[in-house]
Amino acid sequence: MNLVDILFLSVALGVDCLVVSFSQGLIFTSSRIKNSFALALTMGIFQAVMPCFGYLATGVVSQYIEPYSKWVVFTIFTALAVKFIHEAFQEKEENICCIGLKCLLGMGLATSIDALGAGVNLQLTKTPLIDSALIIGLGSVLMSFSGFWLGNFFKKLPSKYLEISGGIILLVLGVKALF
Repeated sequence: MNLVDILFLSVALGVDCLVVSFSQGLIFTSSRIKNSFALALTMGIFQAVMPCFGYLATGVVSQYIEPYSKWVVFTIFTALAVKFIHEAFQEKEENICCIGLKCLLGMGLATSIDALGAGVNLQLTKTPLIDSALIIGLGSVLMSFSGFWLGNFFKKLPSKYLEISGGIILLVLGVKALF
């Protein structure tokens, strides 16, 4: 994967962070600056660390799956794309209203599961891990911070279209991996 692909991947993975942070921005009226930074940093750290776990775990078994790596990358990105697009049409619970450590860790983990699969793809496409993880993490920080403040200012942004866009980006990256 090249730098442009990694940037697109960062945006696609950051969509979950943006949507969760947006819902938090809708809820919070006090301590907004503190909450926005805590949320953004948590999301960014989780999104940067999870690809590392996927990358390293895949390194252990890569010799067995390397002949099929194009298809594995395609399958993972396509599965993530379908998940994103499917979730865009599902009813969402908007009752997330905590920013304590336990809640932050839960949201960070929940939004970064997809990044674990991205780490597998980074390993299979022989993409440098550290640069990729930093770009993904920074993109998630920026998108989370932006999402929180968008929620505060606009109160209603159709997250459905953001999730569909993230799914389309992942689908394009998956198809690109075949060629």
